[in-house]
Amino acid sequence: MPHRFPALIAAPAPGQGRLWLTGARLFDGTGGQVRDDAAVLVEDGVIRRVGRASEPCPEGARPLDVGQRTIMPGLVEAHTHIMSETPRTPRGAEPFLPGTPAHFLQAELREFLRMGVTTVRFTGAQAELPQEARQAMRYGAFRGPRLLTCGKIISVTAPGGRFYGTMYREADGPDDMRRAVREQIRAGADFIKVMTTGARSNELEDPDPLQLTAAELAAVADEAHRMGYRLCAHAEGNAGSEAAITSGADTIEHGIFLHQRPDLLDAMAGNGQVLVPTLSGYYWMAGLGEVIDPATAQRAPEMPPALVELADINLKNGTASMRAARDAGVKIALGSDKEVCAGLEIQRMIFHGLTPVQALVAATSTAAQALGLAGHVGTVEEGKLADLLIVDGDPLAAPGLLADPARIWLVLQLGVPVAGQALEREIPGPPGPGPDLSQQAAAVLPG
Repeated sequence: MPHRFPALIAAPAPGQGRLWLTGARLFDGTGGQVRDDAAVLVEDGVIRRVGRASEPCPEGARPLDVGQRTIMPGLVEAHTHIMSETPRTPRGAEPFLPGTPAHFLQAELREFLRMGVTTVRFTGAQAELPQEARQAMRYGAFRGPRLLTCGKIISVTAPGGRFYGTMYREADGPDDMRRAVREQIRAGADFIKVMTTGARSNELEDPDPLQLTAAELAAVADEAHRMGYRLCAHAEGNAGSEAAITSGADTIEHGIFLHQRPDLLDAMAGNGQVLVPTLSGYYWMAGLGEVIDPATAQRAPEMPPALVELADINLKNGTASMRAARDAGVKIALGSDKEVCAGLEIQRMIFHGLTPVQALVAATSTAAQALGLAGHVGTVEEGKLADLLIVDGDPLAAPGLLADPARIWLVLQLGVPVAGQALEREIPGPPGPGPDLSQQAAAVLPG
């Protein structure tokens, strides 16, 4: 029996009827180049056929000529955190009410969708905010990305529990670890996350030693996999990476020093385990802002100097591990470790050694595999859910366009047009070859 993803159960209603997207260029997410003269038939929220623009519009379908823009899979963000932080109020101003943070979370989720991210895996959040937002989206309160959550991160009793609010479920001993896994499943988790090492985003934890015992990690892995859930392992130092790989974790998050252990990379490649490098998290900790080349940044760090220095070390080693993983044949998935940052993470992965094709595959099909959703999303293929992104330009030739809202022309979620320039009808489309088709889209698309 397939895993019952709460994220799929909570999906909004799919689009009804048939939509013929024609006059397109196509990047299908499988690793090939962008190809011309493509068309995609969407029916009741599912991709029914990938054909040629020269074909006649199928019977009963609404045609939409996208003007040689590129159709690609919706982006998949495999590692981020929703903090739902509210701004500071001025002294003497009305304090925030308890329910106010949920509205900021909604705004953040809407921004993910606006930037073409149609599926998000949250690898840690406060309380049950992801589950609450997912319910709201399920019943039509607002549109946001498909949302996977781990519930709470499972950790031994450790300093991190003091730093990250309600994000952790601390457990000690194999039995408590097993119970912690069951609690997250009860709370609506789509996958299980465990801390095999400390986190370098606080000043009290050391990521080098293995944080839990072999028996504790074995209990987490066994219970997660026994119940049909994927295991995501935070692993910064190599002791934690080795334990996570050996225990059968499905994804290794960070893996900063794996380039020092070719044997572990070979094991990952052989096992089909996925590395999620999270480069943008290191950029943020180092105060590097939104630049691509760290050498060009005017730094504005928010962390103590020791952690900023450590972030530079993380970035140097983390990028080396990403390249070594690629060379060893390890699957790599995009995870930014930051809010609404997938387009920027793609550019950083390319700057640090991946080809544009490799980076876009990491952000689509491989990320979907990492989440266990490869049968549903991540590629433009017959039978997949119609989570599609249509962009102005060629994302392989100019990957920066994926971080530019003016180039995100249309986002479809289950075949429903939900975001993009084509729906912002009062805003003219960006200059470029061919006609501005926003008015045509407005006439064809509902809303």
